[in-house]
Amino acid sequence: MFIASDFMVIKISFYSYFKDLAGCGEIMQQVAEGSTLGELEKQLSVQFPKLGGLHKCTLAAVGVDYQERGYILKDGDEVSLFPPVQGG
Repeated sequence: MFIASDFMVIKISFYSYFKDLAGCGEIMQQVAEGSTLGELEKQLSVQFPKLGGLHKCTLAAVGVDYQERGYILKDGDEVSLFPPVQGG
């Protein structure tokens, strides 16, 4: 597979019931250089429509740190997406 130099590859892991909604536990996703975490989530909501309505409450980590939607992704980043945590 050819990957243009103005694109990056990001590993995305889905956790909890997000695995069921996405139909897989992880994917490798190509994004444009300079993309933000929020832009990645919009791209994923098109690819995985069942996740689309959940993007406002999704918890997202890059590496081991939770990040805001404005975080600028870097080539090779590992993004983890979690459903909202509920306690009782």
